Amino acid sequence: MIRGFFFFILLWITVASAQESTASKNVSTFTIEAPQLKTTKKIWIYLPKDYSATAKKYSVIYMHDAQNLFDSKTSYSGEWNVDEKLDSLKAQVIVVGIEHGNDKRMDELTPYKNEKYGGGNGNNYLDFIVKTLKPYIDTNYRTKPKAKNTIIMGSSLGGLVSYYAILKYPEIFGKAGVFSPSFWFSNDIYTLTEKTPKIKTKIYFLCGDKESDDMVKDMTKMERLLDTKRCYCLRLTKSKIVKGGEHNEKLWRDGFVKAILWLGY
Repeated sequence: MIRGFFFFILLWITVASAQESTASKNVSTFTIEAPQLKTTKKIWIYLPKDYSATAKKYSVIYMHDAQNLFDSKTSYSGEWNVDEKLDSLKAQVIVVGIEHGNDKRMDELTPYKNEKYGGGNGNNYLDFIVKTLKPYIDTNYRTKPKAKNTIIMGSSLGGLVSYYAILKYPEIFGKAGVFSPSFWFSNDIYTLTEKTPKIKTKIYFLCGDKESDDMVKDMTKMERLLDTKRCYCLRLTKSKIVKGGEHNEKLWRDGFVKAILWLGY
């Protein structure tokens, strides 16, 4: 069984290496020191088509799991097609994709430890984004740095850490795309929501009804908690449950455009 798994991974790496990159010309990469994580991080950045021809400033979307956002060559099981979708919209927004740490992915994207799976290094990961990466982006690119112009977005564990980010840093992230959030990882995320006096962040939730037995229930539970923190009349929460939707890139890819259009950028 284990031998077969490693053969599958080796085969995937071989096939991926032979593929042509599908990332658009508007996507580039760079590496940056991440002292909070004691490593370096590869960052993918999408710039609007007219970026070099104007002096405009742009809102920024920070996204996790960058390997799966722009390029089928680097994705594990399909990409989100973020670049192509934004190109088709002529979207005036910058996207900053942060590559996950492979075997450290679970540690980075979880704010709490799980008794079975471990994890719990999410605070350092977010500190890297807020204290190192975002200042670099705001210094080197023409951005609108305020919270109302800063979105954080991710799926699965990336959905969990995106939601946690708006509780920890509401002054940094004014909007969040929370796809298929792994709220099951720790009940502490519900406790933190209950203890947070006011939550003013605009949030777009998305999941599929075929992901797991508890996905819809867990996401709905969080929505109801949020309703106790702000008036429903403010329309700060949007929730989409996709019939037949499974826990995969197709679900998140198909939901990306509606999410960012509703959140605004």
